[in-house]
Amino acid sequence: MGMEYVYAALLLHKAGKKVEEGALVKVLDAAGVKSDAAMSKAVVASLDGVDIDKAIKEAAVQQVAVAAAPAGAAPAGGKHEAKPEAKKEDEKKSAEEAAAGLSALFG
Repeated sequence: MGMEYVYAALLLHKAGKKVEEGALVKVLDAAGVKSDAAMSKAVVASLDGVDIDKAIKEAAVQQVAVAAAPAGAAPAGGKHEAKPEAKKEDEKKSAEEAAAGLSALFG
């Protein structure tokens, strides 16, 4: 699902508007994004019955938990030799966890 549809849905929600196909298409069109009727319908259907505020809070809590996780203690000598592969793996895991938090928006 295109992130522009998620952003449009969040913008509508934040503005207090109902997230419906017509409104979603208008937001996308105003942003210069060519909208797809099937995708708009799918986004609206996937958000039906979802408490968007609750989903956003849960995603934020997951992000805080990821950010607060200890990175590991430095050795007693004060030298910390980080392996480049380990750092890339940690970044990849964080990105995957962030994506999982966003997927909460879609039930």
